[in-house]
Amino acid sequence: MANSINHPTISSDEIIRPTRLEINLKILSDNFNKIKTAVAPAKVMPILKANAYGHGLVKVAQLMQELKSDCIGVAVLEEGILLREQGITIPILVLGGIWGNQIPLFLKHDLTITASSADKLSQIDEFASQMKTKAKVHLKIDTGMERIGVHYYTAEKFLESAVKCKNIRIDGIYSHLANSELLDTTYTLTQLERFQEVLRFFEKHSIEMPLRHIANSGAILQTPEAYLDMVRPGIMLYGVYPSNETAKTIFVQPALTWKSLVVYFKIIKAGHPVGYGLTWKPKQDIRAVTVPLGYGDGYFRSMSHKAEVLIRGKRYPVVGSISMDQIIVNIENDSAFNGDEVILIGQDGSNKISVEELADWAGTIPYEILTNINTRVPRLYLE
Repeated sequence: MANSINHPTISSDEIIRPTRLEINLKILSDNFNKIKTAVAPAKVMPILKANAYGHGLVKVAQLMQELKSDCIGVAVLEEGILLREQGITIPILVLGGIWGNQIPLFLKHDLTITASSADKLSQIDEFASQMKTKAKVHLKIDTGMERIGVHYYTAEKFLESAVKCKNIRIDGIYSHLANSELLDTTYTLTQLERFQEVLRFFEKHSIEMPLRHIANSGAILQTPEAYLDMVRPGIMLYGVYPSNETAKTIFVQPALTWKSLVVYFKIIKAGHPVGYGLTWKPKQDIRAVTVPLGYGDGYFRSMSHKAEVLIRGKRYPVVGSISMDQIIVNIENDSAFNGDEVILIGQDGSNKISVEELADWAGTIPYEILTNINTRVPRLYLE
């Protein structure tokens, strides 16, 4: 069974566009369960920001709810509202910073707020009072990222303010690790120590400890002492490791395959330039095919002259500059026909192309590859 987040009522047979993502929900479920088992008794908050790392926000959230995930993490208010409108009822923490005028929407949709300063706390408390409700918050401590959150060395006054707020329920307290994916965990352990020093406030004042969390994918894999009460798997949930040097202590598999089809076959004569800018030409006559995707879909133009695809299980180079909507593949003296499957990310026979390879070709990181696959690419869910 398959369906599409963009067109929920149509089947895979009815999708017109040959370029598509296939998301294997069984693999996603397996990844989640492996993480859950590995970190127990800590809770698990799957991170679904940026369209669930390209895998489709709503469908992945529905799966996490079916799997009885403890909660879900997103980046922005709009993601949380969409999930509530689509029937997601489990707790949703919005990890990003907020504007004061957004607070009523958080309260209306029962979303958990990241409180990252004393001023934000005051605003949240005031709006909750006006709306005759209790705001659910997680307090954000900056232990070494310098993004949002109260510095660990000035956190005590922040916590004193928080516990005095009458219309706020402190459900959690957290920080974020800056380089947990590195094999050298020195800075990760420094951040963890800073966070634990902040947490002593609750013991010192005999106040019930909120849910503590700091471990992202890198720390889940390499720093078990950072599990605390809850972990936040992001990219590893989708079967991609945070970096090449991260220890692979939990085996996860990629849940995503990016496919297209051959839509045109041609012979290109020796010396005839290919694509915009005339940046490549063959030294002898070659056979080539056109595939209908490009940087408009998130297939980065910076991969020009580097990228490869799989056709009939064999690797072939993408030649010429990558266009917005089309790429040209040199199949040399081999044969290919209109309708032949083309693998951009995934496996065909014994050959595979990984997200990490695309990241190397594009000069970026796997996170950017996944989150930049455009929503005009249909998502099909294999169940």
